[in-house]
Amino acid sequence: MTEPDMLRFSRIPLNNGSGAIPVVGFGTLIPDPHATRQATETALQIGFRHLDCAERYRNEEAVGDAMQAVFKAGTVQRQDVFVTTKLWNTNHRPERVKPAFEGSLQRLQVDYIDCYLIHTPFAFQPGDEQDPRDEQGHVIYDAGVTLIDTWRALEGLVDDGQCKSIGLSDITLEKLKEIVAQARIKPAVAQVESHPYLPEWELLEFCQKHGIVLLAFAALGHGMEPKVLEDPVITAIAQRVGKTPAQVALAWAVQRGTAFLTTSITPRRIAENFEISALPEDAMREFRDRITTNIRFNSVVGTGVPGFIPRVK
Repeated sequence: MTEPDMLRFSRIPLNNGSGAIPVVGFGTLIPDPHATRQATETALQIGFRHLDCAERYRNEEAVGDAMQAVFKAGTVQRQDVFVTTKLWNTNHRPERVKPAFEGSLQRLQVDYIDCYLIHTPFAFQPGDEQDPRDEQGHVIYDAGVTLIDTWRALEGLVDDGQCKSIGLSDITLEKLKEIVAQARIKPAVAQVESHPYLPEWELLEFCQKHGIVLLAFAALGHGMEPKVLEDPVITAIAQRVGKTPAQVALAWAVQRGTAFLTTSITPRRIAENFEISALPEDAMREFRDRITTNIRFNSVVGTGVPGFIPRVK
């Protein structure tokens, strides 16, 4: 009898000793709150144990409702679920960090957060308007705070005990190096766009050197052109190993040392994204040697404003 493939249940230990992050994660960027709750419940029932949330998504309450429903059913316990959420750009000033964190705690209906991320390294004008714009429609940035100022406030959250670990999202290698050099508490996680068309090898090498988990969002290319899942190298491997192209791309993500996020509201697709299996070494070599397309789909690292770049064939 062969051993069951345990790749989907893998976890990566965090560098501050506060636990381990499941490599398979479910992203909750779903516009409709009802769909958010249903999809999140489905993901937890299927086996996902990492939920990626954000104040910016405006649906933390729905994620919290889904978690509470599953916890009350007795099938999953809070300590089994790794909950990530994020500080939005309008709350970078140190005095705004703790209230923002506590707001997420309340909406998510939990008494601690496993990982709290700075959503982007850009500070926007502080206030209740999440997308502050001037009369010309340009984002209003906040020059009165630095990224390390905000990071120090996150370190304070860890000291207080309700935040187990901290990290950064949409970060460049250069900015990450700056924080690592100055931080008292090192980043545990760096969440960035990464997929076979944007492998971020240099960033991954730096993260692994410093014990930082690279958490890949848009791990399947966000369905944009050119489509990652239609790449001939990936489709050929998928056919050879009897898996879907999505499962092959996600297995590659885990086996090269990253964790990943996927999002769907379709139960069949949610299950497909969880049911990954290890790839043979020759397939891993093909990913590295034969895929040459290099594309970033999300422009957020240049602006602080999340958004995928529309492309045409």
